[in-house]
Amino acid sequence: MTTNTISKDQSLNGWINGFIGVLLFSGSLPATKLAVMDMDPIFVTIARAGIAGILALAVLLIYKEKRPIRKQIFPLLLVSVGCVIGFPLLSALALQYLTSAHSIVFLGMLPMATAIFGVLRGGECPHPVFWLFSIIGSLLVIGFAVSQGISASPVGDLLMLAAIILCGLGYAEGAQLSKTLGGWQVISWALVLSLPLMIPLFFIYFPDHIENVSFRGWFGLGYISLFSMFIGFIFWYKGLAQGGISTVGQLQLLQPFFGLALAAYLLHEPVSMGMLGVTVGVILCVAGTKKFAK
Repeated sequence: MTTNTISKDQSLNGWINGFIGVLLFSGSLPATKLAVMDMDPIFVTIARAGIAGILALAVLLIYKEKRPIRKQIFPLLLVSVGCVIGFPLLSALALQYLTSAHSIVFLGMLPMATAIFGVLRGGECPHPVFWLFSIIGSLLVIGFAVSQGISASPVGDLLMLAAIILCGLGYAEGAQLSKTLGGWQVISWALVLSLPLMIPLFFIYFPDHIENVSFRGWFGLGYISLFSMFIGFIFWYKGLAQGGISTVGQLQLLQPFFGLALAAYLLHEPVSMGMLGVTVGVILCVAGTKKFAK
């Protein structure tokens, strides 16, 4: 088998794994919205990380995985800060001010954030035209937020923007580590590193009236703990490592489309023509970014 064929096979596997990851992530914001309707956003963030962390620790022990070496600890901490704590907490706080449908549109900015950190931290160097398509997609998202009256919810929009930046950093760091540590091992160790903080905070922020939490709240927490915080990352990091951070990262442009559909179905939130238009616009940008990613 030639090197070129292997490269094509890896690229295809990267897109497949990345697509599965995006599908699983698409339910994150609607599920988080379900959870924060009944529980404090800080507790939701702590609980999802704690539940996933205990699961990750069990898997690491079962498979007797070696501990990360010293030089891998700092990148793992960045993954933890960006994906385990930063994005979940800031997006949960934002959902107190925004509908999940509105917040999902911000995910159109995530591919560019990931690509930027792929260059800064991963040494990737996409073609200049790649950035043109990424910027167009991001401007569509920002333009939509402004057209919807950003002054009506500046806190929510700023929280989502900060969440996207931290998430992009976590994705890029995790993708780099996956090449040497393995996809599921990266998110597992990042979750385990957060446990010493999450376990005591879990009891501190535990709801006083847990009996008031509805089934929808538990369902939302269960989904983001199992799929958004653990299983989705296994596929996502593996896909980024196989196909390239900048290239496969553009699959995130599909996430708003799937997320809006789930928000409409599960939460009965209105999905305006503007939202659909922006979503279609950022999805079209994936063709250009894919072509010029390398």
